[in-house]
Amino acid sequence: MAKLSQDDLLAQFEEMTLIELSEFVKAFEEKFDVTAAAAAPVVVAGGAAGGAAEAAEEQDEFDVILTGAGEKKIQVIKVVRELTSLGLKEAKDLVDGTPKPVLEKVAKDAAEKAAEALKGAGASVEVK
Repeated sequence: MAKLSQDDLLAQFEEMTLIELSEFVKAFEEKFDVTAAAAAPVVVAGGAAGGAAEAAEEQDEFDVILTGAGEKKIQVIKVVRELTSLGLKEAKDLVDGTPKPVLEKVAKDAAEKAAEALKGAGASVEVK
C-alpha cells in the first residue's frame, strides 16, 4: 500500500461528513489506544481567541472623548472648533463639560489624528 501524504489525508477528510469523521476518530482512538479529547479544548480556545481578535480588528467606528482640558484651555477650544463645526460658545461648553465626546463614529485614522491634535493642545483624550 502506498503511503499517503498529509495533504492527501486532509483532502480525504474534507470529503467526509461530520458523522463519518466522528466515526473515524473513534476507530483511530481504539486502534492506537489514544484519545483526541485533550486537543478539542485547545482548538476551541484558539478559535475563541481568534474570534475576539477579529472582532477587535473589525471595529471601524471610533469615538474621540475629551476627558480633560488641561492647562491650555483656550488652545483646546480652538482645536475642538477645528475638528467640529461648533461655534465658540458650543466648543467652550464642550470643553468645560468634560468628559464629552468631540467626534463620534469616525474612522480610525480620523480618530487618531483628532486625538493627537487635542493632546498636542494639552487635553486629555480617550479613543473608544
